[in-house]
This record gives sequence, structure tokens and C-alpha cells, in this order.
Amino acid sequence: MRAAVTPAGPFSLAQAARVLQDFPVPAATWDGETLRVAFCLERSWEPVGAALAQQGDTVRVDTPKHARATVERIFSLDQDARPFFEKVLKRDPVLRRIAAARAGLRPVLFGSPWEAAVWSVLSQRVQMTQAARTMVRLAEAHGPAVEVDGETLHAFPCPATLLRVREFPGVAGYKVEWLLDLAHAALRGQLDTERLLGMPVDDAMRALQQLPGIGRFSAELVLIRGAGAPDVQSTAAARAQHAVERAYGPGADLATVGEKWRPYRSWGSFLLRFALDEAASGR
Repeated sequence: MRAAVTPAGPFSLAQAARVLQDFPVPAATWDGETLRVAFCLERSWEPVGAALAQQGDTVRVDTPKHARATVERIFSLDQDARPFFEKVLKRDPVLRRIAAARAGLRPVLFGSPWEAAVWSVLSQRVQMTQAARTMVRLAEAHGPAVEVDGETLHAFPCPATLLRVREFPGVAGYKVEWLLDLAHAALRGQLDTERLLGMPVDDAMRALQQLPGIGRFSAELVLIRGAGAPDVQSTAAARAQHAVERAYGPGADLATVGEKWRPYRSWGSFLLRFALDEAASGR
């Protein structure tokens, strides 16, 4: 079903596609005009696809009606970005320059907190490229095939499917145990987007850290890049602190700088991290 979405505030589909070039969130292809994605809906775990194209300020979204809210969440189209671009950036010239170089970039999320939790486990103590390859292998071997605008994409497998997987090549045994426990947690609703967003941030963080393999950094990732909480202060990642010092100078503190970004601290951290990743890759 086709719908025309007019984002509240700047948005660039092309910038979103740049994020998806290097990060498995979610299965996606981009031909310069149309962005195609596939994912499994929470709760029902129905595999669906979406094709997005942008003309001016309007984004055309082709997806089943009941999947539209998930598509909008993945691309942060469910958020009114005007206060971020018009107020937050106005009071932070450093972040404003970073945003201007990536005009219309909003956070791009995983298909679900479940996917984000899997990524957080797979990416611990290994290169992100290795973790990304594992995510892709799991999707291609066990994820449902979804036809999207003439292309076949493999959505990341739902929790029940992952529980039936018997081999996880290249994944440490203790991580496999964590993944299976997380699958059970997802089926119990402990990784549900509405549940996480309906809790105070501190309560959501504590609840997530009760899950196997989820420490503070992983909990932040699940809450920010999985559920899409817009105002979480990222404090646990050394790379996030490095990104702040690179942008603001030696000794700059992420928590102090982040105070200027309220109520979009997640967005500010996302922009800094993406700029750091671009610099590291030479793009």
C-alpha cells in the first residue's frame, strides 16, 4: 500500500541510505532513487518489505498499512525533527557544522530492539565487519525471503526461528547461549519497542541490563538504535567519547556536551558517531 509521508523537519533518504551501506540495519538495497528494506514486525514477526523514494519534501512509502509505523520508526520519520534542527543545532555550532555536511540525516534504526540486541552480542570483542558478516549470513541462511519492488531481500530471522538454528559458524559458544536466551526474552516481550519506550529511560536501561549479554553499552544501543528513544545520553562507549573529543577538542566530555542536545541527545550522539565512522572509512 502506497502512502505519502511529509516528514516534520528536514529528512534525506539518500543520507539514510549512506548509513545502511556499512551497517546491517535492516536488509536493504539502494539504487540512487529507491531504498528497499525488509524486516520482521514485532509481536507477529511477520516478514514485510518496504520501498521508499523521495521527491522534494515528500517520501513515498510502499509497504503494508500495518507495517508503516515500523518503517517510520526505522528512519526516524515518526519524530518531529524541527526542534532538533532549529533549536538544538542553533545552540551548538560544532554539531551544526556536522549536520550541515550531512543535510537531512536522522538516526537509522534496526528493524526491532531484538535485532539490535543480537547485533550488540555479535559485535562484542570482534571487528564490526566480522559481526556484520555474521548478521548477513544468519539472515541469508535462516531469514525469510521478502520480495520488495522486484528484488528479493532476506529479513533478519525472528526469535522463534533463531531458536531452531543449530549452527552459528564463527560465533563463540557463550554468545550462542546469550542469543538463545535473548530470543526467549524477545518472545516474552522484554524487548518490545512500546514497552521500552513506555518506561523512564533509567528503568528501561536497568531492565535491559538484566538480559544475558547486555551490559550498559549494549543497553544503550538497544534503547537508542533498536527502540528509537530520542533522548538517551550515551556514556558507555569509548568510541562515543572519542567522537566527542575529535569534534570538540581534547578533554571534551560527552555528558557535558550532550546537555546542549536535550531532548535529542541520542540524535547528537548518532551524528557524531556517523561522522567518526565516515572519517575512519575515508568517505
